[in-house]
Amino acid sequence: MSAYPGQDGLRNPLKVARGDGASGTGTRHWWLQRVTAVALVPLSIWFVFLIGGLMHATYPVVLASIAQPVHAIFLIILSVCLFWHGALGLQVIIEDYVHTRWIEVTLQIALRFGAILGAVACVMAVLSVWLTGTGYY
Repeated sequence: MSAYPGQDGLRNPLKVARGDGASGTGTRHWWLQRVTAVALVPLSIWFVFLIGGLMHATYPVVLASIAQPVHAIFLIILSVCLFWHGALGLQVIIEDYVHTRWIEVTLQIALRFGAILGAVACVMAVLSVWLTGTGYY
């Protein structure tokens, strides 16, 4: 029995059988948001300690620290998680508050390109320091 009388037949039987919500992808989005948030907690703490340790270091010492494999891998994971988590959050904001369809689609496309471009730029910067041992000055 429905909570609203007279609306029992409004749900699509296929939706009931599949167990999908309103859009069918909300659960995946919710889990990705939570997983990236949980991953960002220890990575952010590590990053704060890394930056704190390099506060008064010279430029070559900072490059040498980033060139260490553990730090480079953690920086790559941190940057990917940050951009992914940010894109997921901004996607929800755009979906909720932009009501003109063409503007929403344009912003969603720009958001995807911006997040991918930012993540790739961060990964390439870390890889250039890690693989060459120095950065471009």
